[in-house]
Amino acid sequence: MVSIKLQAQEDTVKKTTITLAALYSSNVSYYGQTTDEKLPYVLTNATVRFPIGLYVSAGAYKLLNYGSGISETDVGLGYDYDFSDKLSTGIAYTRFFFPANSPLLQAANENNLNLSAKYTWPWLKSSVSADYAFGRENDIFISLNHAKEISLGNLFNEKNYISIEPAIELIAGTRHFYETYTIEKSKRDKANGKGKVPVSPGNSNSTITTTLASNSFNLLSYNFKLPLNLSRANYMAEISYQLSILGPKADAELKQQQSFFGVAFYYQF
Repeated sequence: MVSIKLQAQEDTVKKTTITLAALYSSNVSYYGQTTDEKLPYVLTNATVRFPIGLYVSAGAYKLLNYGSGISETDVGLGYDYDFSDKLSTGIAYTRFFFPANSPLLQAANENNLNLSAKYTWPWLKSSVSADYAFGRENDIFISLNHAKEISLGNLFNEKNYISIEPAIELIAGTRHFYETYTIEKSKRDKANGKGKVPVSPGNSNSTITTTLASNSFNLLSYNFKLPLNLSRANYMAEISYQLSILGPKADAELKQQQSFFGVAFYYQF
């Protein structure tokens, strides 16, 4: 599953916190990329964060129009360190578990190692993130994000704070995961009687084309995000919109432009 960092509120008091999250999205996005199969899903997650910066998490999600069981589960371990009020860094590892015949782009990358750095300017929040995704395939992703929080005031009373945080994100990386997705999709299509033959070393033209594309490190997507947040001391509710436009060398079967709508709720103890 796409890596989602769940922390409803920044707490200036150093204490152990537990954050529970529930989320709905209109489609799965893997670094801004999505297939021609629309896959809306619901997700749940729990994160325990300790005062020293260490945190552990566990989550699961269900595709709403594919299969009858859980579509993915994951466990994670991470550590954040604040150099100052403005600069922070983090390292995290997540292990994903996918069922057989998963229709997800990311199913070939069962592991993810993430390094990140964030800096808060007087007028902007900037972050850079590097991911090494590995398993059956191996991929590297680099993400650059700029966001601006804009206050919209309060709702009913001063405890209910409303804000929007428009952001732009650029993601570059490799596409080895797409080779495995193409092969597995061909197998599913053949099993469903669609008559497609799986891509294999015997199909030399398809294999060479896919391999050359996946080995290249290119711009994958431009992502424009607009979340609307309602937050209080212990919870945050969010309605979000994301527009993703793929880079110029994207695979033909991936949607070149896609909109995502989401609703999320976070509660922190």
